[in-house]
Amino acid sequence: MPRPITAGVDGSPESAAAAAWAAREAVRRGLPLRLVHVGEPAPEGLALAADEAAQARWARDLLAGTERELSARHPRLSIATQAHDDGAADTLVAEAHDAELLALGSRGHGALVGFLLGSVGQRVVAAAERPVVLVRSDDEAGAEAAGRDVVVGQEGDPQDSAAVLEFAFRTAAARRARLRAVRAWSLPPVFAYSPASLELLDEAGGMEPQEKRALALALAPWRERFPDVPVIEHVEIGSAGQVLLSVAPPAQLLVVGRRARRTAVGARIGSVAHAVLHHSSCPVAVVPHG
Repeated sequence: MPRPITAGVDGSPESAAAAAWAAREAVRRGLPLRLVHVGEPAPEGLALAADEAAQARWARDLLAGTERELSARHPRLSIATQAHDDGAADTLVAEAHDAELLALGSRGHGALVGFLLGSVGQRVVAAAERPVVLVRSDDEAGAEAAGRDVVVGQEGDPQDSAAVLEFAFRTAAARRARLRAVRAWSLPPVFAYSPASLELLDEAGGMEPQEKRALALALAPWRERFPDVPVIEHVEIGSAGQVLLSVAPPAQLLVVGRRARRTAVGARIGSVAHAVLHHSSCPVAVVPHG
């Protein structure tokens, strides 16, 4: 059974944009859509049965109304709905586990036009085992028009970035979009230099050519697998977050990776994903990888 594209809906303009984004993506990929509402339970002893019943009716009406609206736009799209009344973050993480991807609305944006992630959104992005896409309330279908790239950040060796690149190539193929693959590099600290490392750099012709070869090597298997996806390779000195944000404004989607491992303080988003989530003006997909 194919994994659905799943969207969290809560009645906000941001979640409506995320549901609309998810519906378009489901149509492109030929996948079903799953709409999920997650309500936070009231503290024990404070909620009346009537209030709980009213909340349940509201959730059902919200899901039914969203389903009707999206079905009118996409008549052939298969849509399922589910309402939960337990903890939002844990439930959304569980929903993401069975999804091709999970789309969530951002909580608006600030003076720097980036995403404002609430605590639930941060926990879901940090813990989900599948890609999570954050969508702003002002996202529109027109932003996905031809001419706008899908941008992906590549770092590390080919194995490190395989999941991120696969998602980016698959998304670009479904959208018939060009893919811009970005690799940022920086000068190593002085203590990292050694006669052996300098000799390798000299043989490679310097650091930038070496970084270009590393990017080309990581892209090679995916270019072969998705030959119809045009690719631009972009290598630039600077921090990964800054370089990605410098090329992201005209993009229709920005794809970044997140190491799927827990630290002593729990799961973390990572510095690159954190930077683009807080400052990107287009939807951002965060893809976990090993």
